[in-house]
Amino acid sequence: MPEGDTIYRAAAALRTALIGKKMTRFEAPRITGVLPRVGQTIEEVRSRGKHLEIVWDDGIVLHTHMRMTGSWHVYRPGERWRKPPRRARVVIGTADWEAVCFSAPIVETYRDFDPRRHPILGSLGPDLCQPDVDFDECVRRMMSYDPAETSVAEVLLDQRVMCGVGNVYRCELLWATELHPWAKVGDLSRDECRDLVDLAHEMLRANVSRTARITAPSVDGGLAVYGRQGKKCARCGELVRVTHHGEANRVLYWCSGCQTVHTPSVTAPRRLIDDTPTDQHPAARVFAEPLDDAS
Repeated sequence: MPEGDTIYRAAAALRTALIGKKMTRFEAPRITGVLPRVGQTIEEVRSRGKHLEIVWDDGIVLHTHMRMTGSWHVYRPGERWRKPPRRARVVIGTADWEAVCFSAPIVETYRDFDPRRHPILGSLGPDLCQPDVDFDECVRRMMSYDPAETSVAEVLLDQRVMCGVGNVYRCELLWATELHPWAKVGDLSRDECRDLVDLAHEMLRANVSRTARITAPSVDGGLAVYGRQGKKCARCGELVRVTHHGEANRVLYWCSGCQTVHTPSVTAPRRLIDDTPTDQHPAARVFAEPLDDAS
């Protein structure tokens, strides 16, 4: 029977195999809710007792509860599974690993809760993936955002302002515009809001037909800050940092060296900043432990 420590170790193994990787395969035949799409990036693996959650960069969460029968396994592609395939409730594949959940009684998906982005509780903004976007409407919604003290990092994920910006794009947009993630949206000028909207549309349209996202072509890997904690910023040389931020406590990557526009007077995040360099070795400590709470 799996206990909390067993799930904790399973989560550590899943972090090593999945975090920061683009998903190439997802199978969960009994799930009827929203499903993550192939090509999305796996952002977090969280464990609480016998509960285990996997989070994608678009806010979709896979929740599993092991009870007495469930277990998570990690395999190399093509490696023989240690349990019969008929017992697999979830299969998540990347280029290097396969994560399989066997016999879990509870397997479900949902989106990270934020009532402002609920399809019923809030009307959606213009879709930036479309070629004919109402840019002025996006700017208007951003400039009239209430409360005005909300951070620009949170506003970029609010689909009532504009649809399509997920966590990867918000991190890259803030870096490209040199905006501090905790800058108050009410402090942005109309031109700064328009620059954000224009650049978001440009990034999304450029990646509509790509499997791998590219937002910074001159940077190795195509991304300037997302997933690059502990590496040097391509613009200023400071280390890229990672923290949690906002109502939904999403992961946020940023560079404190050059993202200084509208730096607020109080910038301490809710979670401890982790400057640990990314290590792709399976024993990498950065994936073996969750971010600690700030003490």
